[in-house]
Amino acid sequence: MRERRAFQDARRAREFEAFVAGAAGRLLHAATLLTTEPADGNPRARKLLVAALAQTYASWDRLRGEDPYDRARKELALRFARAAWHQHRGYGGVLRHLGPQARLILVLRLYEGVGEEQVAALLGLPMERVHMIHARAMALVLHPPRGPAPALEDAPSLEEAPSLEEAPS
Repeated sequence: MRERRAFQDARRAREFEAFVAGAAGRLLHAATLLTTEPADGNPRARKLLVAALAQTYASWDRLRGEDPYDRARKELALRFARAAWHQHRGYGGVLRHLGPQARLILVLRLYEGVGEEQVAALLGLPMERVHMIHARAMALVLHPPRGPAPALEDAPSLEEAPSLEEAPS
């Protein structure tokens, strides 16, 4: 009995290791997009991924034909959504102007290819709301807000500019 359990545990560990070897890179990229951290320095994304993979491993035996990638992606999305309550703005990248919910919807829809209906069900939102958030997020990504104009290095400062009284008539 004990040997059988050890064999099952070893098989489970091998299956999960193979899954992680194939899926972790893509899931880490999705987590990095969500957190808007740089790819070479993404501790929040890595922490998010590790937690999602740990939960996926904990439920590995109960998947019963369910795609483990879908389960890990769902766990990643839910964990991000819960944590995003405390973090409102991104750090950088093309998604930095989006709020957490818009980032999550955009990453799930565009990067992960999840259908609108599935995203709505996962987040507990009406499909029309997901559609609207996705459309607004795309518009913001394609046409980001403009920042202040860059300072000209050769332009005189206000102190150096002649005043109206000094100007020749």
